Amino acid sequence: MNLTSHLSRILCLLAVLVGPTFAAENSPDSLTWYEPPAWSIEGRGWTDVKRAYDRLPAHAENVVRRPVWDLSRQSAGMSVQFRTDAQEIQVRYSLLRPALAKPHMAATGVSGADLYVTTETGEWRWVGTVLPEDRNVRAPLIKQMSPGIRTYRLYLPLYNGVDSLALGVPHGSRFEPIAAGTGKSIVFYGTSIMQGACASRPGMAITAILGRRLDQPTINLGFSGNGWMEPELADLLGELDATVYALDCLPNMKPAQVRERVEPFVRKLRAVRPKTPVILVEGRIFPNAFALPERRSAHDESHAALRAIFEKLQKEGMPALYYLKSDDLLGSDGEGTVDGSHPTDLGMMRYADAYEVILRRALRGE
Repeated sequence: MNLTSHLSRILCLLAVLVGPTFAAENSPDSLTWYEPPAWSIEGRGWTDVKRAYDRLPAHAENVVRRPVWDLSRQSAGMSVQFRTDAQEIQVRYSLLRPALAKPHMAATGVSGADLYVTTETGEWRWVGTVLPEDRNVRAPLIKQMSPGIRTYRLYLPLYNGVDSLALGVPHGSRFEPIAAGTGKSIVFYGTSIMQGACASRPGMAITAILGRRLDQPTINLGFSGNGWMEPELADLLGELDATVYALDCLPNMKPAQVRERVEPFVRKLRAVRPKTPVILVEGRIFPNAFALPERRSAHDESHAALRAIFEKLQKEGMPALYYLKSDDLLGSDGEGTVDGSHPTDLGMMRYADAYEVILRRALRGE
């Protein structure tokens, strides 16, 4: 574990022991506004960041390609947890980019925020979503909640960055930020699909679904159109002391790139994390590939190349190496995507179903 990771965990433990310290602002509109402290941000792998909700550390800016760096400033996979007895919760945040939506992805997923609450049985359930209409957002998350203190999780935008964030509750309400988990995270490295395209809201991204199901912190390092398995990303992933690494880049890679890049990437990661489970993922098949032979051939060639690398590394005795086939990622009925590539919420659930099986195996060491 590197020095940065040690310091991060120490700060989180101190926050729990000493109690919450965070900025609170009383406003004339009967709400008190709280800025979540840095130690409460879940889904962020590094503490040495330029902006609080960046996904890569500051030292990566001059290491990774500019498109990767720019995408890392989008808050995909991040969330904050808190406890409150408030019957009304509002949120305000400012966005990095003025574009709130994409042609194939709703503003609620690109730039919205998504609130979940734990039930009496400990299950996470959705309770509210922000429908952003402007770059500076202020919106209610819930109103007239039944009385009682509860634990909440607010998921942040998938395809926009967050410059500032505050949560508002009525004056006199109890509000306590919760420190981010100090345990290891499942680290997902991939493409636009992993980043969250095209979930209707942040809580429906693959990493968010799996985090709730497995009760595990997750780190989303999906970079739209830029999951290329470059060596500098292997170095960065190696800085994170993960429980599992899931490598899901084939949707952005041609067969020749798979043959050229995957093995060096895995070996580089293994050099610093020799025992951490690694999952190689084939990547989804376009639902219309059955009617388009050239497209199906490209899928088959990429998957065969990945499988050959997996089998080679297995024969060499590389431990804790797993393989996830494409068969069940989107289902077989062709109804899981927006555009033939990016999952709808249905597709995201199917992805999570397939991932859950192999992640449980990896976490158990089977």
